[in-house]
Amino acid sequence: MSILFELRYPSRWYTKLLAAILTLVFFGALATTTIAGFLVYRIVSPPRTRSEINLESFPGSPDAMTFTVPGIGTREGWFFPGLRNAPTIILCHGYQSGRGELLTLVAELQDHQYNVFVFDFAAHGANHGLTTFGYQETDELRAAMDAVARRGDVDPARFGIWGYNLGAYTALSEAERDPRVRVLILDSVYDEPAEMIQVQVDKTGLGILPMMRRAAAFSFTWLNYKYRHTPPLSRRLNRLVGVYKLFIEAADEPVLAISTHQLFLKASEPREEVVLAHGNFVNLQGDERRDYENRVVSFFLLRLPPAHVPTR
Repeated sequence: MSILFELRYPSRWYTKLLAAILTLVFFGALATTTIAGFLVYRIVSPPRTRSEINLESFPGSPDAMTFTVPGIGTREGWFFPGLRNAPTIILCHGYQSGRGELLTLVAELQDHQYNVFVFDFAAHGANHGLTTFGYQETDELRAAMDAVARRGDVDPARFGIWGYNLGAYTALSEAERDPRVRVLILDSVYDEPAEMIQVQVDKTGLGILPMMRRAAAFSFTWLNYKYRHTPPLSRRLNRLVGVYKLFIEAADEPVLAISTHQLFLKASEPREEVVLAHGNFVNLQGDERRDYENRVVSFFLLRLPPAHVPTR
């Protein structure tokens, strides 16, 4: 009791110093938590840019498809038809990107007779809401696959998925529970959504502040409390035996490159890994962009040919 009284009404120099330190720690923690909360909100609600194309005149004869995500609402996507009864490749855009930025990759895949489907995740394109960096987006991807599978002109049991960061996590998360996914191309994938929050905090320059990265991860976890029991992707990789996987590490995203490499090491066969100078497809130009497109198309052609070849 005397110790508590002395802390409350300090009379000695060392208790005054201790009280001052505790006060600074308290207000520092309060300030860090407040800033982290605001920063996380800004990260999960990025500026949205809507992509529109004239479906009647756009090359490839795309169809507008709407689908419903249970508990979330309606989404719209673009379906680009390929060879009848061929597999479908779904392209999952990255954070602060959208379906409209993937159209050149769509064209390359469609030219090789694939059906291709693209759509925008929550908080991207015309969609409202907040991004969860993969938790909710997995439900969106599953609903998109279900809608495509109900068409009469595709193979409902063979899908390939390409994704970048947010899209890569979502693709891998869905593949771990969906046997329709036969091939995965994962560019800059992470094990848990909180890792992506820390990457974005570092990009603001505030990650150098004491406890800021941890406080931001805590704020994100609290914001997505209902997903608290979702295990890291690495715990479920053993479900992907027989699924062809290409892991792409980007040297310009060192944190995600480490995470991608760790997931590659833990993944079951068949698996491949490639290291590129740049991994974000939408920012690539010239030969680098064409090389990336060729790599993606070649992997799908080898592992998921448009014309199904029955096994003997």
